[in-house]
Amino acid sequence: MNNPALYLIPSLLGDTPVEQVIPPYNISVASHLKYFIVENVRSARRFLKKCNPGIDIDALTFYELNKHTDRNQIASYLLPMKSGESMGVISEAGCPALADPGADVVAIAQHEGYRVVPLVGPSSILMAIMASGFNGQSFAFHGYLPIDAGERAKKLKQLEARAYSEDQTQLFIETPYRNQKLAEDILQHCKPQTRLCIAIHISCEDESIVTQSVKAWEGKLPDMHKKPTVFLIYKG
Repeated sequence: MNNPALYLIPSLLGDTPVEQVIPPYNISVASHLKYFIVENVRSARRFLKKCNPGIDIDALTFYELNKHTDRNQIASYLLPMKSGESMGVISEAGCPALADPGADVVAIAQHEGYRVVPLVGPSSILMAIMASGFNGQSFAFHGYLPIDAGERAKKLKQLEARAYSEDQTQLFIETPYRNQKLAEDILQHCKPQTRLCIAIHISCEDESIVTQSVKAWEGKLPDMHKKPTVFLIYKG
């Protein structure tokens, strides 16, 4: 293997059967790699075992890359590639390097001139846009909104203004146990005609992706407590 590659391997978004969302090609690639850069070693091991129960997990090497990782260490994770070994990047959920610390190691790989290969798989951001009925030509993902109530209200109004002025879909997320509060804040601070899509537990058995006006959501918010959710707003 003279031309090593850094494979970006999407993982499950929840407790979903592997064959429903992960292509066989990904499983084949992952089964042949010995080195992985992962957000969480425990869940990466579990995911690989689900993909291929015959995989010898103990023969693999894992490097952990998350918000606690010393940024000066990351370049050393790619040392196996110097000796011709391909590596895999696995995030906690969904696609590596999308709203994910994996982006840091991809940037180093690109700088070093290594081949970077993104594999097909579930992305809650893209799947939410696909199912929302909002503008898929122009969209912006903002990650987490401010926790401070005043700052958050200001940010929501800014994003709503952009949805109207730029004809752009605005996406954001929240820590699952604070989803309900964020949804209530959207109803409080956005215009009644603004459209809100709430995409809950995408690709899982209890998936729910519903788009309505802010006014129509009032008093009818679904239970999204502790469920991974993507929020999208767009002009009414």
